[in-house]
Amino acid sequence: MRCSQEGAEMLIRVIAIMTMLNVSGVTAVWAEQTPAPRNARLYIIWPSDGAVIRGGKLWVRMGLRNAGVAPKGVEMANVGHHHLLLDTDLPPLDEEIPSDRNHLHFGGGQTEARLEDLSPGKHTIQLLLGDDNHVPHDPPIYSEKITITVPPY
Repeated sequence: MRCSQEGAEMLIRVIAIMTMLNVSGVTAVWAEQTPAPRNARLYIIWPSDGAVIRGGKLWVRMGLRNAGVAPKGVEMANVGHHHLLLDTDLPPLDEEIPSDRNHLHFGGGQTEARLEDLSPGKHTIQLLLGDDNHVPHDPPIYSEKITITVPPY
């Protein structure tokens, strides 16, 4: 069976496009994460583990040692920005950190945040440092998870 010149060229284009898509997919999987600053430590200054928060409103103060804080989009060695995880576990550590009511982004470089309207009961808080694209460093830098209690109003 003979192919026309036009059909052969079309087949070559399709194969070339499929090859490029396949290569870019592999590249995305193998993309390197931002290296973590050496000896960096992320921690919650306040509240302390076990704190009782009356009224369900509080300021969370975030600490970082041996690294700097910079807004999202600032591509620089040894810096990142805070993400506060509320009532959730760590997300996949090789993907962009989700942005929702349990994963709060502080891409402006904030080091403290106001939480309001926490319902009565136990809540967990943990910090995770993200790079300029909201992806955890390699290795990831995260705080210990603390538990706070909001008594009934």
